[in-house]
Amino acid sequence: MIMIFGFITGSLARLAVPGPDPMPVWLTIAIGLVGSGAGGALAIAIWGRGTQAIGLLAFIGAVLLVIAYRRFVQKRPIVGPEALKFPERGFGIQRFTERRQKLEDMVRKTQHEHAAAATDEHLRKLSELHDAGILTDEEFEAKKTQLLAR
Repeated sequence: MIMIFGFITGSLARLAVPGPDPMPVWLTIAIGLVGSGAGGALAIAIWGRGTQAIGLLAFIGAVLLVIAYRRFVQKRPIVGPEALKFPERGFGIQRFTERRQKLEDMVRKTQHEHAAAATDEHLRKLSELHDAGILTDEEFEAKKTQLLAR
């Protein structure tokens, strides 16, 4: 149950800071747990155990850890246009980049296959029109050349 709490708190802290923050699940949980522990301990130290500020300071502690991670590990700003760019450093960035590249390659391959299938279908239709006598030899060759040039 405590891991779920850490994950939820860490996830909300990541959402509170603008810009992408790709990181492994374990790091999100760690940020949530450590930030909550530090913030909650600070609230208890200041106001005692019965305070309602424990939850708020726990969340603020997690947000501050996300900010520290971005600033000191990813070495990028917290605000401004640079903060919205995808990070080049950090835990899990290389794996994320590799997975994204594989996905993009699969999409390109699928698009190429669909384009090839569409070209084959157009060539078949052109051939049918030529066989039916609707297109002359010159028209057929011109359209075929135009289609294959795409």
